[in-house]
Amino acid sequence: PGDTLMLHFQQLSLLLLLLLPGPPPAPSMEDSTFPHLGESSQPPPRACPLRCSCPQVDTVDCAGLDLWVFPDNITKAARHLSLQNNQLQELPYNELSRLSSLWTLNLHNNLISSEGLPDEAFESLTQLQHIYMGHNKLSVAPQFLPRSLRIADLAANQVMEIFPLTFGEKPTLRSVYLHNNQLSNAGLPPDAFHGSQAVTTLSLSSNQLSYVPPSLPSSLERLHLQNNLISKVPRGALSHQTQLRELHLQHNQLTDSSLDATTFSKLHRLQYLDLSHNQLTEVPRGLPRTLVVLHLGRNRIQRVTAAQLHGALGLRYLLLQHNQLGVAGLPAGALRPLRGLHTLHLYGNRLDRVPQGLPRHLQVLVLPHNRVVALGARDLAALRGLKELNLAYNQLASSRVHRRAFRPLRALRSLDLTGNRLTRLPTGLPASLHTLRLQHNQLQALEPEVLAGLDQLQELILAHNRLRVGNIGPGTWHELQALQVLDLGHNELSFVPPDLPMALEELHLQGNRISHVGPEAFLSTPRLRALFLSANRLHMSSIAPEAFLGLPYLHVVDTTGNPEPVLVKLPHTGPRWPRAGGS
Repeated sequence: PGDTLMLHFQQLSLLLLLLLPGPPPAPSMEDSTFPHLGESSQPPPRACPLRCSCPQVDTVDCAGLDLWVFPDNITKAARHLSLQNNQLQELPYNELSRLSSLWTLNLHNNLISSEGLPDEAFESLTQLQHIYMGHNKLSVAPQFLPRSLRIADLAANQVMEIFPLTFGEKPTLRSVYLHNNQLSNAGLPPDAFHGSQAVTTLSLSSNQLSYVPPSLPSSLERLHLQNNLISKVPRGALSHQTQLRELHLQHNQLTDSSLDATTFSKLHRLQYLDLSHNQLTEVPRGLPRTLVVLHLGRNRIQRVTAAQLHGALGLRYLLLQHNQLGVAGLPAGALRPLRGLHTLHLYGNRLDRVPQGLPRHLQVLVLPHNRVVALGARDLAALRGLKELNLAYNQLASSRVHRRAFRPLRALRSLDLTGNRLTRLPTGLPASLHTLRLQHNQLQALEPEVLAGLDQLQELILAHNRLRVGNIGPGTWHELQALQVLDLGHNELSFVPPDLPMALEELHLQGNRISHVGPEAFLSTPRLRALFLSANRLHMSSIAPEAFLGLPYLHVVDTTGNPEPVLVKLPHTGPRWPRAGGS
């Protein structure tokens, strides 16, 4: 009986094993997630505010959605939140305080006012590094921004006041943008940047400052103060900014008495100084030796002396356009100590001759809109390294330009004599020329001897003169083997000049008296790409059908403004009616 009972017990145990559910089967090798029974193999969807995108776990992009309300359901893990280009008017503290992991907050171009920004709005954002609130409606800056901040942009608001802890006590703060606001000196506290000695860029342009603020960070490298009402730089205001490289003071109300010999003297790394559009009558003294660019345009400067520029011996770009420099404005040798000067800009003064004693290594001399009436044999002789000379819109007559005036300029690449009173091409042009501009003169003839040797010339502009085909000497174009652009527009040509240069790619003949284009007009210019024949005397049948057959690269033909529409047949297309500027 005991053996029988044992047998029944074994059979009952086996039956229970078959009926009761056992452990779940082991997952297959393909299932790396090991899901629990009944769960999906797909990861749960990432929480993201409605209509926004969340391309990464820590990034939420709600830009440009026309949002009026701050979105909810933003993950606490967000480090980068973009809300620019919406209609937000306020920032709810409860929503912002949750986002303590934020590094970047972009609120650019909304409608946020100071009333819609709680004082404690950002106090929980202890990791915030970049805040962009430009183009809103703030009338005062936030009272507190996080200590972790690196970049703060509050530009283009209506800010009239900032506070000590807006930008103060921020040891890693590098860039502050406050331009296009309504800040006066009263709204900028003396300790505005106390404890923030890593700031390298500060933009206060287009505000209402009346003097350069004191106590600016000594770490500054770029300071923008243009477009203010600044009439004074207090003594010592810039004495601690020894790292400054760029200083922008243009479009202010500075006079000679606003500055003294110490104003810039401590700026031992200054490279760029813009004082244009002020009321200076002389060059400021005490300029640092490191200065590379000095912009003094649009002032009232009447005279420049060597003593004024004594300290700025490293100057390379001197811009003096639109001042009142007259006959004695630049005494001979005044700029000679500036041995490294590269560019001298004298546009729109009252000079009656090219200044003498200029630095020998000068490469660019810009003198348009002065009163220069003559060029002597030695006026340019010292400028052997000159590459660009602009004498446009002066009073030069051919009879007063010496035949050897340009000969010493062996490195010259660009010569602009536009808008003078020349009746013939100057002689002795340097063979190095690439561009020659002579439009708006009184040229009546072209002689091949004058253009001989200009085998590097690529662009020749002769528009708005009095040239006729009969006064263009045979062989005139022969030596211009590199010429690619020729502008003969608005002259008195009655047909296309023959034997044009083979390399020509662009030919301007608009505004002439051309009434016929023969089949051989462009045989010498197989590389022509653009042809301008507008405003001539062409009729429907004025252009020979074969005229363009040898021009495989021609894509632009302009025949507008003629007495009749002109049908043009290009070699790679069918006949068409050209539009302005196109084929």
